[in-house]
Amino acid sequence: MARLLALFLPALLILSACADTVTGPRIGADGKPLPQIYWIRPGETSAVQYRMLDAINALRQASGAQPLTFDSRLNAAAATHSRDMSLQNRPWHFGSDGSSPLDRVRRVGYRGELLGENISETFETEIVTLAAWMEEEHTRRVILDPKADEMGFAWLQEDNGKIWWTLVTGNSTGHNAGGDGVSS
Repeated sequence: MARLLALFLPALLILSACADTVTGPRIGADGKPLPQIYWIRPGETSAVQYRMLDAINALRQASGAQPLTFDSRLNAAAATHSRDMSLQNRPWHFGSDGSSPLDRVRRVGYRGELLGENISETFETEIVTLAAWMEEEHTRRVILDPKADEMGFAWLQEDNGKIWWTLVTGNSTGHNAGGDGVSS
């Protein structure tokens, strides 16, 4: 009996592993895979931010633009706006206090020029969000702006998995003249 169990146990384990891969993603009524919630775990902030920075810099390099670096003040302005959009439950560029992107970067002490802001409300990853931004002319311009040399990137993820993303770009040598690249 022990020999029989020794023979069947590995086979059972192999079959059970195959069963998980055979089922694959769940399919909706439209025939497309149902979306899965992308959860950002505590401690993943830097990894998510640097994945976005690396992806943006690869796109910028391909377009001939200089790479961006993070600015902690722009990250703070982005985080503030992501939190505020969640509280308002709508993706838009104005804060609940009426603040604009320019107001927010000034409040955190950014001395450069604000060039643009991209926002999104989604359950998808930062890279899928970046791909969606690249499909739209006005949000793509914010990402590829040749004048940009700094960025801030942050989000707020709600308990239901919804993520409020904010990307802010700036030019460190600018003089807070403000930009016209505010996009959703």
